[in-house]
Amino acid sequence: MTLDLLPAGQSARIVSVDWSRLVDEEARRLRALGVDDGARVKVSHKGVFGGADPIALAVGRMTVALRRAHASAMEVEIL
Repeated sequence: MTLDLLPAGQSARIVSVDWSRLVDEEARRLRALGVDDGARVKVSHKGVFGGADPIALAVGRMTVALRRAHASAMEVEIL
């Protein structure tokens, strides 16, 4: 399952990320924020308009906003 399909309130672990689908600068920033293979995450909120962007993702004690396109590049397993 990809992160963009994970329901709000659900926790998961990032299994893999297709970094080639992201711009290098965006990939570096996400890694610096802890969004990488093995990270435990929780979808806090999803946008309600249009494509449901952004997705609010809890990573540790931080909340990170992701575009749906970025989240679709991340394979997760539900915890």
